[in-house]
Amino acid sequence: MIKLTNIQKYYGSYHALRDVSCHIREGEFFSLLGPSGSGKTTLLRTIAGFEGIDSGDLMIGGQPMKGVPANKRPTNMVFQSYAIFPHMSVAQNVAYGLRAQRLSKAETASMVSEALAKVGLAGYGARAAHALSGGQRQRVALARALILKPKVLLLDEPMSALDRKLREEMQSELRHLQRNLGITFVLVTHDQEEALTMSDRVAVMFEGQIAQLDTPQALYKQPASKRVAEFFGAMNILRADIVDVKDGVATTRIEGLGTADLPMPRQADAGTAPPYCAGVRPELMTILDDGAQSYERETAATVTDVEYRGELTYYDVKFQGSDTPVVVSMRNTSNRTLKTVGQQVRIGWESASAVLLVDRS
Repeated sequence: MIKLTNIQKYYGSYHALRDVSCHIREGEFFSLLGPSGSGKTTLLRTIAGFEGIDSGDLMIGGQPMKGVPANKRPTNMVFQSYAIFPHMSVAQNVAYGLRAQRLSKAETASMVSEALAKVGLAGYGARAAHALSGGQRQRVALARALILKPKVLLLDEPMSALDRKLREEMQSELRHLQRNLGITFVLVTHDQEEALTMSDRVAVMFEGQIAQLDTPQALYKQPASKRVAEFFGAMNILRADIVDVKDGVATTRIEGLGTADLPMPRQADAGTAPPYCAGVRPELMTILDDGAQSYERETAATVTDVEYRGELTYYDVKFQGSDTPVVVSMRNTSNRTLKTVGQQVRIGWESASAVLLVDRS
């Protein structure tokens, strides 16, 4: 649906987008994830036509978009602020984009009713926009965008102003809406959990470049670099020295854990030897109780901090011979007792739990 090829964008001397290339598939929920200043919103605005590009090619639906203004593109956008007109009714807000089409009142009313029904606001047309809750305003913004039947819906952090509970509800509703409509959604977010739960694929961006583009599962399990790993979920980072490489598998000496055979990172530069580190997610290590079933690998450690969070407890531990703090998360079950600071424990883990990462930090 969207094809970006070698997109470059400057603001004066500031290089906002650096040779960005990717394909966004038809009917896909695609997210642009990154910290502030990473270029994700700039990239979204170039797709929308609100920003021009200095070089490169942008195509939507097989058609080149060079010189095509925003109102002529098969896209519509939901802004972070929603841009709801408070002096208008819900129906007037939703119908706003139809003004140029010179439809009859009956046609307009029918389309407004259909759009409101899609976002779960049937019967809200006469309500004053200023009387809506945050979640309702978001739905009105969605209905106003969808009424024009775009091929691509662009969403610029539309849930950042909502409280946590409502944000989680709206994430689920938005995902169901996208599946039912079958149109392409492109979401900008800085929230890793939001990208993880909603997206078919995610492009992680830093400093105007796509660092990695993959499914949420692949990004979480096989991040290509230390920077992606640390941004996309919690990750323990340990020093790693490569002893040998054979057939794409590196025999690696991991700080505090010993030696393990790990696949080489996909983005390791051919013919060079960048610094590496090893990453292990907190939930992929286990504190073994006395008499517990043995793991493939076990490592002695000392508990240095305990943080109880209800469903889970997070333990800071240090391995013997290592000063690097490591976090282990454990689910709280009825027969599991909390460990205490200073307690000696055994950490169970598997070689497959560790991932070798390129470290360019």
